[in-house]
Amino acid sequence: MHRVGSAGNASTSVRTRKEKRLSYVLNDVDGSKHCAGINCLAVLSSTKPDGCDNLFTGSRDGTLKRWTLVEGGATCSATFESHVDWVNDAVLTGGNTLVSCSSDATVKVWNGLSDGTCVRTLRQHSDYSNVVASGGLGGEVFIWDLEAALAPTSKPTDAADDDCSTSLNGLGSSLPNTTLRPIGSSNNISVHACQNQGYVPVAAKGHKESVYALATNDRGTLLVSGGTEKVVRVWDPRTGSKTMKLRGHTDNIRALLLDSTGRYCLSGSSDSMIRLWDLGQQRCIHSYAVHTDSIWALASTPTFSHVYSGGRDLSLYFTDLATRESVLLCTKEHPISQLAVHEDGIWVATTDSTLHKWPAEVHNPLKVFQRGGSFLAGNLSFSRARVSVEGSTPVPVYREPSFTIHGTSAIVQHEILNNRRHVLTKDTSGTVKLWEVTKGVVIENYGEVSFEKKKEELFEMVSIPAWFTVDTKLGSLSIHLDTPQCFSAEMYSADLDIKGNPEDDKVNLARETLKGLLIHWLNKRRHRLGSQTSVNGEIPPVKDISARALALSRLEGDANAESDPMVYPAFEFSGSCPPSIVTEGSVGGPWRKKFTSLDGTEDEKDLPWCSFYLHPYEGSAVQVLTQGKLSAPRILRVHKVVNYVVEKMVLDKPIDSTNSDGAFAPGLKPWSKLKPSMEILCNNQANQLLVSGGPVLARSFRTASVTLLVLPPEMSLATVRAYIWKKPEDLILNYRVVQGR
Repeated sequence: MHRVGSAGNASTSVRTRKEKRLSYVLNDVDGSKHCAGINCLAVLSSTKPDGCDNLFTGSRDGTLKRWTLVEGGATCSATFESHVDWVNDAVLTGGNTLVSCSSDATVKVWNGLSDGTCVRTLRQHSDYSNVVASGGLGGEVFIWDLEAALAPTSKPTDAADDDCSTSLNGLGSSLPNTTLRPIGSSNNISVHACQNQGYVPVAAKGHKESVYALATNDRGTLLVSGGTEKVVRVWDPRTGSKTMKLRGHTDNIRALLLDSTGRYCLSGSSDSMIRLWDLGQQRCIHSYAVHTDSIWALASTPTFSHVYSGGRDLSLYFTDLATRESVLLCTKEHPISQLAVHEDGIWVATTDSTLHKWPAEVHNPLKVFQRGGSFLAGNLSFSRARVSVEGSTPVPVYREPSFTIHGTSAIVQHEILNNRRHVLTKDTSGTVKLWEVTKGVVIENYGEVSFEKKKEELFEMVSIPAWFTVDTKLGSLSIHLDTPQCFSAEMYSADLDIKGNPEDDKVNLARETLKGLLIHWLNKRRHRLGSQTSVNGEIPPVKDISARALALSRLEGDANAESDPMVYPAFEFSGSCPPSIVTEGSVGGPWRKKFTSLDGTEDEKDLPWCSFYLHPYEGSAVQVLTQGKLSAPRILRVHKVVNYVVEKMVLDKPIDSTNSDGAFAPGLKPWSKLKPSMEILCNNQANQLLVSGGPVLARSFRTASVTLLVLPPEMSLATVRAYIWKKPEDLILNYRVVQGR
């Protein structure tokens, strides 16, 4: 695994704001192809005589894909989508269990033969991220017992979920996870658990810097690691204790291999050298200079007699470890990132989205050397480099791959246009396209034209506030919405070609975009909360329906009443190429999912939603409306909360105005005609509240312990939370009847 995590992920980097970010990733293809470089490969061979093998690929586009391999073809049979950053490594363990690690600092576990649903997220690493080991840029190495890590806990807590997220073959931390390795003897792994935090992996402590590579033997009795410290460390994975440290490389170690017995270890480094180590003698017994640049990937024949190597010099070499004879198999257009031997060929992944399989003569290596063009590997890195400079570069044995799985071109350049709805992009093939971010579609494909000239042609003399940001780190357009700042841009309905609205009607771009993105979630959530059927099929009494569910549906409906409840055409997202929602997550960590796959069970904390409690003002005789926590869109205005309180008080008819049989008491007006005037108050944590450069026109007063602020009707819940409440806990609002109004 060669991946070095880049600093500063747009979706996971620390930002000094209190509200969460919601992002969505756009794609103009059907999603069956990768759109960025491939970082990892894993082959699952079928156990049935007539079964098909499967190839798993992990990409810088943040997804993994399963390819069903048939003679003469490969079909994408599943996409595994949950990571929110580059997938750096993936391994198969325990049969069909797929484990992946990512620059989002998580390790995720999947059923490799499923439709792509994530089974569990493990988050122990502090940087980029059956028993598996994981390592990362934070210098940590963890050994995971997946059976224990996946075992359900009796009452999982938020803290437990946070601490139990993991990564494969790498280190656990908030830094990216770079590599994973399966460990065979799960029964011999000693694990320890914390009663409150659940499963805790074994930590192999010793690295002071980033870990780039891990390897284990077949029995799982040895683990080796390497990274920026230029040394190979050997560990006992059962205890996490270090057994030896091997020196010899002069630059970062990027790839490691162990033979099945654990006696010999191969290492590839940025110093362009391959070294063969005898762990019994604790020394390097051979070094091979065949590359002219950093080595990123190693693979061996089943007998560990020959090694395939590839890296930054775009070349795939095949070397006999005993005779030192080496041959150039092929050259690529992009650096080689990963290798996987399959049958009598080898899959070669690069920093491009297209994957190739090359002939390799895995079971009869002598055939390769009989083709000619071989040379003896040198002992020193400069010897190979000098030969290359002198013009004696070997001729590749193979000119064309035996099979290709095509990807799509990655976006490498973008420009947000002045109208704040369109983004101009250019991909690696030179194709320039125009995207409409409020619909998530390409509205114009200009082909291979000048990006700068097209940008000048599309210039408009308009000024609209910036309400979103963009990056192309995943090879596609990622649109980021930061609340409450994203709600700053409005346009007239006429300019958006919205029919039936008054000419001066204004539309909030972020609000309508979020409505289009979350319409599936809202519909599924209303359906789920509105169903009164219990698990066993019985209908519970009306009084047993949760107050929270009822309140949620009313508040959602009231929020949508501010505008057309239907999604405007200008904000309808495509179902054929649906965008993916990306959130930073609350309890379970960051996640990514197609917006059409949202089923209503997702935590509203992960979305632009605000959870709060609604209590009567202290000393007020007004009844308690609900004992549960409420949820509403963050853009909900305070006057909508007032409407909800009034509506609920009207519908539920206060006890003091009715008889014991529920009829209105004599001499009293029906409650529905009283229409009480209400105020919403909040604990003011700010010394002085400023909005739009001036103080808020609101009344405040002190009680015995706190200062309460009467909230302006037009203020949103997002503003209340960010500037008044100013605490991480759920918002608490108080309501009271205003006398004499």
